[in-house]
Amino acid sequence: MTLVSMKKIHSCFLIALLFLTLGCTVINPIRSSPYRTFKSNIRGMPFDVIIVPGVPYHGETWSKTMRYRVLWSKFLIDKGYANNVIYSGSAVYSPFVESKIMALYGKELGIPEQNIFTEEKAEHSTENLFYSYEIAKQMGFIKIALATDPFQINNLRLYISKNNYDLTLLPLVMDSVIIMDQTEPKIINTSALVDTSTFVSIKDRESILKRLGGTMGRNLPKRDNR
Repeated sequence: MTLVSMKKIHSCFLIALLFLTLGCTVINPIRSSPYRTFKSNIRGMPFDVIIVPGVPYHGETWSKTMRYRVLWSKFLIDKGYANNVIYSGSAVYSPFVESKIMALYGKELGIPEQNIFTEEKAEHSTENLFYSYEIAKQMGFIKIALATDPFQINNLRLYISKNNYDLTLLPLVMDSVIIMDQTEPKIINTSALVDTSTFVSIKDRESILKRLGGTMGRNLPKRDNR
């Protein structure tokens, strides 16, 4: 085995170890039943606003992850569990602003436009929470919840605890979403485009290690835990 091959194997091992240590969404197991967590936490309803993190969109169709997150937000609002939604996410992997795309879908699904807000700076899940929470507080919302898939919620638990966020976790319950109409609404996605001549994907701007650091919130200032 050559020295170059050994270095490649060593690098791959380090990256895999980092994913395990940092709680990568792909491999992080669900730590508790989403349904039990939801039923326990929903007692605080109605929530003033739910935060829904973004998902990459490449201009063709919504992914399963995006579909489920948007449908989950509609479910919570339709049932009266939440009054407003903040979709979060910038143009990260493609020149489409994730939060704007999700807002377009949410509106077409029937969520009232006046109850839909967007956060357009976040590039990582911790940033989705950080910036959206700040917006929610600035708008005077008091009862705030994070509404997303169980994997992402589990990955954010430590960050939420360390930074003293006053919010409720509402993990997506698949049984409630899967029975909803899965038809993709028609949207005009060009309204969510940034300048394509200057856009650069995060994969071309940041190394995988830097992106992992961003996922852990290392690009963000520490919150006041008092």
